Amino acid sequence: MKKIGFCGCGNMGSAMVKGILDQGICGKEDLIVSHLTESGCKRSRREFGVEATTNVADVVKYSPLVFLAVKPQFYEEVLTEIRPYLTTEHVLVGIAPGKTLDWIRKRAVTGLKAARFMPNTPAMVGEGMTAVCMDEGMPEDKKEILLKIAGSFGKTQVVPERLMDAAGAVSGCSPAFVYQFIESMADAGVLMGMPRAMAYEFASQTVLGSAKMVLESGLHPGELKDMVTSPGGTTIEGIRTLEREGMRGAVMEALISCWEKGKKM
Repeated sequence: MKKIGFCGCGNMGSAMVKGILDQGICGKEDLIVSHLTESGCKRSRREFGVEATTNVADVVKYSPLVFLAVKPQFYEEVLTEIRPYLTTEHVLVGIAPGKTLDWIRKRAVTGLKAARFMPNTPAMVGEGMTAVCMDEGMPEDKKEILLKIAGSFGKTQVVPERLMDAAGAVSGCSPAFVYQFIESMADAGVLMGMPRAMAYEFASQTVLGSAKMVLESGLHPGELKDMVTSPGGTTIEGIRTLEREGMRGAVMEALISCWEKGKKM
């Protein structure tokens, strides 16, 4: 019998498995994952030493805590396949936008407990930000293990379910926008004569350090911005350009569009 199972083990599932193993939440012998192909199974066996199968039902048969780590469009299909093997002893955890606790429970079995994680891809390097919500009445021992798992690949917060789609937009989608920002900064560096690799390092480390200052200083981002912005200097000139081009409005509109899309999935 396993302790934790993953229906699907792509980028996000792999990040979660790595966090679980790195933090010693359970041993590799206590994990089972599924893949669509045998090549995927071989990769998980090689990288993590866990049991891997192409039969998603095996995950449910052999583990009481099951993560639905497949893309949202496959949730219905996977739940149909595993439903005959689900019991009231299982805890089913969704990690997809738009798939509510109620949606999951209705496609499982009566009395089953459900939870939702909304992680992001920085979990792959142990710096994820994960929103968590759970069914009322989730047993305390199950709550504890769920929060340990969520915290094993970064930071986590328990949020009301009504904020899960917002969390999915602000932390789940936004890494793509941050990567675009880094790429744009690096492109500017190249235009100014920097070698490409150097420009990426300067841009990436600057974003990393700036984020760390927000998290660790306790200062408002506006205050930190003001610390860089000298009167009549180069930074305020750049800020003027960003304001003229509508950077803040564009970012807000991008996240709102992600939020609206997530609610429809």
